[in-house]
Amino acid sequence: MQFGMRFRRQDAADKVNDRFWHEIEGMPLDKVRQIQEERLRDQMAYLKANSTFYQEKFAEAGVDFDDIRTIEDLQKLPFTYKTEIRESLAAEPPFGKHRAAPMADIVQMQASSGTTGSPSYVAMTESDTEMWHEMTARCFFANGVRPGDMVLHAFALAKGFVGGIPVMQGLQYMGAVDVPVGADGGAERLLRACADTRPRCIVGAPNFVLHLAEKAPEVLGCKASELGVEHVIVGGEPGGGIPAIRAKIEEAWGAKCCEMLGGTDLGVTYWAECDAQSGMHMVNMDYIITELLDPESGKIIPWEKGAEGEMIYTALGRQASPVVRFRSGDYIEVIDTECTCGRTGPKIRCTGRTDDMLIVRGANVFPSAVNSVVTEMVPDTNGVMRIVADFTGHTTQGALTVIVERGPDRDPADDAALKKKIEQRLRDALVFKADVHLVAPDTFEKPGAAKVAFVLREYPDLP
Repeated sequence: MQFGMRFRRQDAADKVNDRFWHEIEGMPLDKVRQIQEERLRDQMAYLKANSTFYQEKFAEAGVDFDDIRTIEDLQKLPFTYKTEIRESLAAEPPFGKHRAAPMADIVQMQASSGTTGSPSYVAMTESDTEMWHEMTARCFFANGVRPGDMVLHAFALAKGFVGGIPVMQGLQYMGAVDVPVGADGGAERLLRACADTRPRCIVGAPNFVLHLAEKAPEVLGCKASELGVEHVIVGGEPGGGIPAIRAKIEEAWGAKCCEMLGGTDLGVTYWAECDAQSGMHMVNMDYIITELLDPESGKIIPWEKGAEGEMIYTALGRQASPVVRFRSGDYIEVIDTECTCGRTGPKIRCTGRTDDMLIVRGANVFPSAVNSVVTEMVPDTNGVMRIVADFTGHTTQGALTVIVERGPDRDPADDAALKKKIEQRLRDALVFKADVHLVAPDTFEKPGAAKVAFVLREYPDLP
């Protein structure tokens, strides 16, 4: 069996009528486990030889790399937290102390939304990039994309996140044709490209593809359901697995809607929903070991129907930016462990986050990152701000309301110019749209170390 192999277009075309993109997707779990544990031992040997970050981390925990032989052995190891990755990046920029491949071998980088104003940079070797493409291809294939399909790209292309260029690369790898307009090209350009190219599939954030459908009559003079789209593939925010939102998408486009889930730390996407539309399968079990953590007890729990917990990831075969027992922050429910499609990976729905991350029109935004930008703007600001998250859950398709204390020496008459300046700085640094409201100094108590103090669910005095 070969992993991470480079495909030619004809190789991909031969898969059009296959049941799976790769045989691992339908493999019995006992054989999957054998592959995972063999690759786990290889990954531990690689880290032992190449990762200063994990050498120090394991030594502090009193565990030797050679002690990790099975999936259960992973529980001997400490978790890796996003804060540790951020500290690693700050200690040895640009790719951090956890970079485990020579700089001469790095061929691509990816930037994700950081928990402070600086993005989190991820390095990739040639082997890593092929792994990303392979994982992405498996997900899109499960979602209904086939080699030769035209795929309208409705995630943002200019945000430097995994929904941009890496999605395009994954589609090209599997022999599909990416229509590279992107959400940042605007609804009108996307819809006109859709009418011109008649793509079989669309990929984008659920609320944005709904917005496109609503704009179609105004822009094109026809319903979105008349454009010939057969598959709408959504991700980047909750919604695709919510029955009411899925039903709206399917009615608006006259197409089947499936969702996917991933993240920059391990790849573009690694969970994908099949035609059964009853939860997202893990289709990359040879590249990732996933544990399910009960956040209350701190114990790893079995993958059983109805189980709920936070997903913990360990990368397999990763060279440049490997992670071990990485806490994803994604809280999920196990929908089932069997499926009519024949895939053996468990099926899940993501039901929320275990941290304070917000999703603003598909962009991940940490309140601490907003605070970092506002603090950098002293003395224009007082370094104090609050986010008004007056929406359900963690996701909004509107601008994020940010209340900022102006600096003590700033004239309120200049608020319009300062508002514009802060909004532009937030857009440039964190790639999201803010609606800034300025208030007097000392309106709020200083938040100290309590991260939840950055977020309000309502604020009565906004116009």
